[in-house]
Amino acid sequence: MPVAFTVQQPAADKLAATLDLPARRMSRLPVSVTLKGDSVIFFAAKASCRYACVRAASGQELRGTWAQPGLRVPLVLRRVVVQPSGTAAAVVAATTYHIEAVKLTSPAGNVELAGTLSIPDGPGPFPAAVLLSDMGPQDRDARQGTCRLFADIASNLARQGIAVLRLDDRGVGQSGGDNRLATTADLVRDAQAALSFLRVRPSIDPARTGFIGHGEGGNVALLAAAQPLPPSFVVGLAAAGVSGLELLAAQAEPATAADTARAGAARRQALADVAAKAKELRASGSNSAQIDTYVAQQTLKLRSAERKQAEATLKFRRAMFEIVRQTANREQAQAIVTNMLRQRYPAQEAALTRSRVEDLTTPWARYYLTFDPQAALAKVQCPVLLLNGTDDAEVNAATNLTALEKGLKANKRVMVRRLPGVQHWFQTPAAELLPNADGSVDPVVSAAMLDAVRDWVLQQSLQ
Repeated sequence: MPVAFTVQQPAADKLAATLDLPARRMSRLPVSVTLKGDSVIFFAAKASCRYACVRAASGQELRGTWAQPGLRVPLVLRRVVVQPSGTAAAVVAATTYHIEAVKLTSPAGNVELAGTLSIPDGPGPFPAAVLLSDMGPQDRDARQGTCRLFADIASNLARQGIAVLRLDDRGVGQSGGDNRLATTADLVRDAQAALSFLRVRPSIDPARTGFIGHGEGGNVALLAAAQPLPPSFVVGLAAAGVSGLELLAAQAEPATAADTARAGAARRQALADVAAKAKELRASGSNSAQIDTYVAQQTLKLRSAERKQAEATLKFRRAMFEIVRQTANREQAQAIVTNMLRQRYPAQEAALTRSRVEDLTTPWARYYLTFDPQAALAKVQCPVLLLNGTDDAEVNAATNLTALEKGLKANKRVMVRRLPGVQHWFQTPAAELLPNADGSVDPVVSAAMLDAVRDWVLQQSLQ
């Protein structure tokens, strides 16, 4: 498997390095570099690998040991001097960066928002981006389990000369306010406040400052771009192109672990029944063609039943959301929705039903169900990059990217990309990751997404 470390020296006492593993489609992973006498130790946390080595007398080779979970092998790397390619990515050399804890006030309710600003080392001024989170309460790192989408984006961009501001959502971490009470319109004002905060800093170039939004954050970025004092650019990661009601209706019904287990057990039992019947047919003298026909027919019946169930769920969710959208009185809406959920899911725990009803009737939810992303797209004139994973189960790439492209057709500076095998949280497909000793894999943010965002933002900085 090819291994490549790219090492640069941005200052006399600093080394910056990245790791490329082309066979795993992992590139420019951040690497720490430690010097101990004649030894050099590279450590890439995202790939869970370590390379301890010494430099050969010629200075043209590194000789040492590569270690990762379940593997420890000797490795020799030869020095190659990379010539600048002239691309946007090569214009800004990899560098080190520092972080600052920041606070700003949003005019929407005078809410104080806290976050982290990652700034490249050097004089600047630097291009910059504000990260805008997806729906629901998110911290500044956009944590999902052990994966930290926003922290990785910030680190990757800051190492390439792009400053990044990421904030705790309202009511999360060190930020004030209440996420459940904030509507999408409030979030637009939060985003504008963050952009203004960056543009007055001496180390930031106000003419090269934009938004990178994930999910709803991508729509917030596009809404802000349609208003006066727009951002210099917008990157939408899985932004919605259809209405809020349609987007939410198309998502899967929330299910407990017990519900998922029961559904899985029922499907496995149905398949086992088909296999058992096929065995009986074989024992009774049926030929292979007859057995294959039977199995194919039963498989089609199972798929048809699953499709009908999905269609019924979609119809139910649309009806439920329409009740919330059209019923002005919140208590009345809650009563109707509670009754709908009890009738459809009679075995559901009362506490879970109450929690769902509360979530469905928050000010944010009631506003989002009336949200139409198409309304403002014609006014967006800044450069826009739209990325979506083909395995995104929450924001369908084909449906939403097509709708966004249609709404932005008057803007000649729009780029659209679909990332194969990538899901909603832009994680690298498990099949492309280095496995742990037990065969499991740790989630890693997609290098393809990071590269696409970085290169595109740097290209905008050159124009």
